[in-house]
Amino acid sequence: MSAARVGVFGLLGSGNLGNDGSLGAVLAYLWRDHPQAVVEALCGGPEAVTARFGIRATRLHWYRGEYRTASRAGAIAGKGLGKLVDVFRTAAWVRRQDVVIVPGMGVLEATLPLRPWGFPYSLFLLCASGRLLGTRVALVGVGAAPIGNRATRTLVRWSARLAAYRSYRDGPSREAMRAMGVDTARDEVCPDLAFSLPTVRAPLGAPGQVCVGVMDFHGGDDDRARAEEIHRRYLDGVIRFVRALVEEGRPVRLLTGDGCDAPVVAAILGAVDSPLVTAAEPASLDDLMRETSAAGTVVATRYHNLICALKTGTPTLALSYATKSEALMARMGLGAYCHPAREVDAERLLEQFRELEKRAPELRRTLAERNRVAVEQLESQFTALTAALFPAAAGHDRPDAGAGTGPEARTDIRSDARPDARADARQETP
Repeated sequence: MSAARVGVFGLLGSGNLGNDGSLGAVLAYLWRDHPQAVVEALCGGPEAVTARFGIRATRLHWYRGEYRTASRAGAIAGKGLGKLVDVFRTAAWVRRQDVVIVPGMGVLEATLPLRPWGFPYSLFLLCASGRLLGTRVALVGVGAAPIGNRATRTLVRWSARLAAYRSYRDGPSREAMRAMGVDTARDEVCPDLAFSLPTVRAPLGAPGQVCVGVMDFHGGDDDRARAEEIHRRYLDGVIRFVRALVEEGRPVRLLTGDGCDAPVVAAILGAVDSPLVTAAEPASLDDLMRETSAAGTVVATRYHNLICALKTGTPTLALSYATKSEALMARMGLGAYCHPAREVDAERLLEQFRELEKRAPELRRTLAERNRVAVEQLESQFTALTAALFPAAAGHDRPDAGAGTGPEARTDIRSDARPDARADARQETP
């Protein structure tokens, strides 16, 4: 039997640590359970994906200026031509695969600003190509949410309908797709894929250290008119919270989850001029887990900042900007510790924070149990995925650890690990 050709698709290698962590989780599953699979990516940052994971990668868009705002006629024409060329590029890439996996990520939501002709269009091209060419497309552990923009909602709905397999990272995601008209009766709900990654820990840091995870937050897709107001209110609230901690002599470690968050860190460091406030420079979920495990408590905004804190068993308070954060906190037994990112009230946030610290020993025990359950549920998810996408392998025993050679056989993948590159691993940037 020939080796399965497996494609992975998404905004991977583009600076978002959560997206790359989800890719790492799926690659770990493939290299453990399907060690002979030949894996390649169609993604936003092919050079970064190949450098980190050692797999062949192709750029998602033909037009290199895809992520820049087009205002001049030439740029607009280039984007338009790129959309047409991408129809054929995507189809050609899909034709080379037996299976395509979209690993986690919020690909069926618009909780952050999003244009229909951006990623929703790319996802639709993928799913439509898969259906037309007979390649199974799997949306695995993805996030979804109600979408106000009609064009975006239509593209997302049809992408989901055309996929051969769907599972979601929480119940509200499945309900959102059902409300959009997608038949979700057979769709599973499982924990976020990042919970399947090995937990990385560091020694406890300075006494009383608090990690504060920040975000370049401007509201969601429906908040464009109020984006700057939302951002100012969020930033002001976080600054006042950090300042209050510093006044109590607490060390504060600022965390990010995407390169675009750097200006927020700079603004906080400028506003709270104290040696007690320092900034981490995480390059992976492993780095984030090291930071959160060294802290006594965590207050964070980005979804995968929260996941890393919860995975390491650190009592955590969410600055929630979407239902997904609230669902995650409820799943992990910390549903009471959410605060709205759109309306940060520093005094109320401090009250919640102090209550969190009072219950810290109890919450650590709760997190240990919830993490154990999450890992078990993800094992069931991967078993179901094998049955759906690799039926010929479903009846065979899992390969022994260490069987095979090269990155395909790795069973200890970490989110920042780079397996020895395959001889044929390269970036394709046509």
